Amino acid sequence: MTKPAVAFAANPTPKAQAILRTLSARYRSVPVADADVIVALGGDGFMLRTLHSVLKHGLPVYGMNAGSLGFLMNDYAEDDLLERIEAAELVELHPLRMRAHAIDGSYTEALAINEVSLLRQTYQAAKLAIQIDGKPRMTELVCDGILVATPAGSTAYNLSAHGPIVPIDSDILCLTPISAFRPRRWRGALLPHDAHVEFIVDDPAERPVSATADNLEVRDVSRVEVQEDRNLTLRLLYDPGHNLAERILAEQFEA
Repeated sequence: MTKPAVAFAANPTPKAQAILRTLSARYRSVPVADADVIVALGGDGFMLRTLHSVLKHGLPVYGMNAGSLGFLMNDYAEDDLLERIEAAELVELHPLRMRAHAIDGSYTEALAINEVSLLRQTYQAAKLAIQIDGKPRMTELVCDGILVATPAGSTAYNLSAHGPIVPIDSDILCLTPISAFRPRRWRGALLPHDAHVEFIVDDPAERPVSATADNLEVRDVSRVEVQEDRNLTLRLLYDPGHNLAERILAEQFEA
């Protein structure tokens, strides 16, 4: 059986570059255009950047942890890399598409694998209205911000903001406020994956708000639309018994 052709991608940190040199000496690396799979060496942030960069290629990504937390990564081991890739379990994700309208009339589109978040830019709290599928659901949320998270992103910023962890195959989006002041005890909502979410910023010139899709930020927004893009599929590979679904489940029992 033909072994998978591998293209390596590594974070520029000394640790990841040292691992890249080790693996490149042992396993043949090919250009991305000739690869069957990309092996990403780094932490979770680098994995997100790699997934964004390979969207146009449609290649699966097998990550190995050369960072710190490595929630999205497999454990690093030098031996049997090709065999691990062949035995790996596939997880498919769909990103969020953000369309952020700025107060100057311009707009920016971007994709988010973890979450789209809105955050106040100054000392003043943000005031936001929320519409779901064109229907007003909240006329005023006074807060530091709000986010829409995918199942994969539910254990990231969403969890830090006290949002729920949801299974990777749940077809659910998390709508989670960040330090909500009014309504006082509103904890957010769970939405169907195909919901069209729209945030309208009240008085954006006086209470400026930024919008972020993963690591891309748009400042001084007046309105932000968010919806899952099912036309795009991201493919991640995990060692058997340690896939993303298992990690998300285990995260709910962490002390």
